[in-house]
Amino acid sequence: MKLVVASSWIHKWLALIVGIQILFWVISGLFFAVYPIERVRSEHRIAERAAAPLDAAALPSPADIAPLLPAEPLRITYERGVRGEALALAEFEGRSPALIDLAQRRVISPLDEAAAREIASAYVANAPAIREARLVTEASPEYRGALPAWRVSFADREGLAVYVAADTGRVGARRSDLWRVYDALWALHIMDWRDHENFNTGWLIAASVLALIVTLAGFVLLPYRLGWLRGKRRT
Repeated sequence: MKLVVASSWIHKWLALIVGIQILFWVISGLFFAVYPIERVRSEHRIAERAAAPLDAAALPSPADIAPLLPAEPLRITYERGVRGEALALAEFEGRSPALIDLAQRRVISPLDEAAAREIASAYVANAPAIREARLVTEASPEYRGALPAWRVSFADREGLAVYVAADTGRVGARRSDLWRVYDALWALHIMDWRDHENFNTGWLIAASVLALIVTLAGFVLLPYRLGWLRGKRRT
């Protein structure tokens, strides 16, 4: 009988403490199950672009590019820009990358706002009008990619924003209102309200242990609540 009394006390008071978090787990888990992660990541908004391969024989060698660079690069990669132009990306140790327009033989990074807008519009399928573009220099829960980056916001129903790295011209992230709701629920789910990425927090471990205790206490009480053991005692 003491076990029943103790289980009832534990079940009642701990449920009050962790009940809200359990509700958050259920709501967020349902949301995660309903919305495909591909849609949350706005993968359906990516424009399909078939870029022609670069002619390796026509590309300048790293030695030809070296005079344009501020230091000796670790590596140089070649790619096409949104207009089909040939570009080279030089990466260094301890300093920002350099993006080179091979036709003009000049470094074009960090990119300006106009270039970022052009890249973002080319990246999005049926791109709507751009609402604004602003330079981001600090990491946030919404974006932790390469910095500085241009945050290009589109005037559409999804609240889409595309992050373009200023030093490389590459799209680092896509964010929509759906993603922001997902991220907020994820923060509640893992109980990391600041960075939204650590699922080994002490808060989460403590809440999980308490929820387990509440569940086990409920299992102990179940036969008594259903009258199974009371019925046996009367017989």
